[in-house]
Amino acid sequence: MSDFLKFAFELLSKVVYNIAQLCYAFVQLFITGWMEYFLIFRTYFSDFSILGKVLSVLLMLLLAAITVLLVLVVIRHFVLKIRLKTDKADNSELYREIGRLNKQVLSLIDEKNRILALKVNTMGGVGKIPYVGASGLVDDKLPTVENVTDGEGLVTRGGDAAAMGAGGVFETKLEEKSLTNAMVAASEAAVRAKEKATSSVNEGQSRFPKLSLVDQKYQSFELPERNTAISLEDFVEGFRLFASSQLHLYYTPEIIRRFVAGMAASKILILEGISGTGKTSLPYSFSRYVCNPATLVSVQPSFRDRTELLGYFNEFSKRFNETEFLRALYEANYREDPSFIVLDEMNLARIEYYFAEMLSVLEMPSKDEWVIDLVPTQWEGDPAKMEDGKIYVPDTLWFVGTANNDDSTFTITDKVYDRAIPIELNDRADAFECELQEPCCISVEYLQKLFEKAKEDYPISELALEKMQKLDQYLQTRFKLAFGNRIVKQMYDFIPVYVACGGTEFGGMDYIVARKVLKKFESMNVTYVGDEIKGLIAYLDKTFGKAGMPDSKSYLERIQNLY
Repeated sequence: MSDFLKFAFELLSKVVYNIAQLCYAFVQLFITGWMEYFLIFRTYFSDFSILGKVLSVLLMLLLAAITVLLVLVVIRHFVLKIRLKTDKADNSELYREIGRLNKQVLSLIDEKNRILALKVNTMGGVGKIPYVGASGLVDDKLPTVENVTDGEGLVTRGGDAAAMGAGGVFETKLEEKSLTNAMVAASEAAVRAKEKATSSVNEGQSRFPKLSLVDQKYQSFELPERNTAISLEDFVEGFRLFASSQLHLYYTPEIIRRFVAGMAASKILILEGISGTGKTSLPYSFSRYVCNPATLVSVQPSFRDRTELLGYFNEFSKRFNETEFLRALYEANYREDPSFIVLDEMNLARIEYYFAEMLSVLEMPSKDEWVIDLVPTQWEGDPAKMEDGKIYVPDTLWFVGTANNDDSTFTITDKVYDRAIPIELNDRADAFECELQEPCCISVEYLQKLFEKAKEDYPISELALEKMQKLDQYLQTRFKLAFGNRIVKQMYDFIPVYVACGGTEFGGMDYIVARKVLKKFESMNVTYVGDEIKGLIAYLDKTFGKAGMPDSKSYLERIQNLY
């Protein structure tokens, strides 16, 4: 111990000495050193020529100016600090508030300029005429020249002088002929737009053209022959061979088992992993295998609400702006085989914003409540599968999202993870050759029967339940984490199907615990529970054996290495 104290004293004394030397050198440079500067100046000055004397004086003045400037900057800094503290309160917050208000003022000025520009565009360059085009499409009484002017060329609103500008009210005298021509043109355009929208409805044209085309498609559509004699294990292996032989895509049996078992546990699957591991191609190739190609929707960073996915009703054209997501959702109501909508790069925008309604709908206990409101009322000519302006989210539909974790994406929140089954694809499978494998056209009804049969044939054992309960108690005691009701239900659905696909009971449990329970460590301050994580790894070894729960232990070790 004495050697360490000697080492610490010598080290710290050297640091203090160097700091003192630095301060002394600073003082000598700008204050005490001037005596030496003048001594050097006097020594050489007498021997200089006239030019040398002038240059030497200029050099001394330059050095003096730099020193004075530095001193003034320091003094000004302290004066400003003192002024800010004169009322014994820190006024920096006040200055920040003033800056924020200035930004708001600039924003309002910019908004005013945009509104004025819109008014100028609607006037057609004739004069300051109020905007009437939109009202002509929604009001029962159309605007005319008489009800927007006072008969003398003065623009009015409701008989009063038009309110114009940012702070005052003033009247603008226009030439009667120019005003009349402009107002007549605006009124006629409004009438034509409204008549066109009304005539489209009267002629029976659907306000959902894309969905109406889906109705026409399935009037003469013949469903392919279904396979009703295949097991889940053969189903998984058949897909692996199909992807290899027909699409030249390669997946490990483990990934396919997790994907199929995930379908049994949730209607939402999230595929995560590094780029190039086949996140997008997995649902695409699987949908080809079950004879119903998936719909790919590319998520944009601008997605903010449900209209980005479902579209919206245009009050001017009296038509619904449909999206491919809406078309695929509607078409799934006609299909008996599994349907997939792939949300590519789903975390480029906040999932809980644009997908919030779908997350809530899929949580409804009764599938009769899986309904999306599109429009308030039913119109003549609306799609056949729409009832009172609503469409159903069918049980035959799954949503598959792909996600990258980098600086360009948002973190997927626990709200989304809890409702979905996450699947990590971080390794690429080796290529292999095989004979040509045909697709397996299977109905969702038969697939659900296979899932139910798996629950009967491979129920979770008492031993696994006992160990799961012990792990739950340990996590609650040490980390305040628990197996929520939703996770427990997903585990009861996931594990039997995972076993029926060729996996093991503890392998399925390990995967759910790692991806659904321990995943919550990412939202905790792991630095404060580092030692507890070591204890958790030791507890897993003791409860499940050294070779048990490899996914969970690997995930915990990775979390430890990050912090």
